[in-house]
Amino acid sequence: MANLLEEWHSVAYDSDDVKAGKKLWEKYFKEEKEVYKQILKDLDTEISGTVEELAKKYGMENKFFVGFLEGINDSIVKPNPIEKLKENSKVKIKIDKEKLYYNMVLNKASWLYELPEWDSILSKEKRQELYKKCKDSQIVKREEKKVYPNDPCPCGSGKKYKKCCGRDK
Repeated sequence: MANLLEEWHSVAYDSDDVKAGKKLWEKYFKEEKEVYKQILKDLDTEISGTVEELAKKYGMENKFFVGFLEGINDSIVKPNPIEKLKENSKVKIKIDKEKLYYNMVLNKASWLYELPEWDSILSKEKRQELYKKCKDSQIVKREEKKVYPNDPCPCGSGKKYKKCCGRDK
């Protein structure tokens, strides 16, 4: 029998039916948003229970809840062994607030990082700082190599730079 994570991946990523896949993800994102609304009300409390208990508590199917756990796993203090989860596996969720917000921005989950519940958790300034930090981390910076007069011209002509693009015109 496959574990819940494999079951989730099979349903979420292995379907060739585009329409069914879109419907599944719409359902998942709607449920995910509702779970976050509940969790964000009291982020300081550690959530614990079996996968089955927590899935029921938050109104999700077990495999959907494991998908949720996979998404939040990088944002909790001590990650759960999601690859091994079964219905009766105990999980604990103690959230790192700033990491959670950062990861939501990183994953472009605006429906989550724009939730009004964040207003009472992180200041507007702190959220802007984390947003900027995340966006800055995604910028690829190209280092410009200095071209000297006797180097081959970067335009690809095969001439020396001083005889091509680097000469005074």
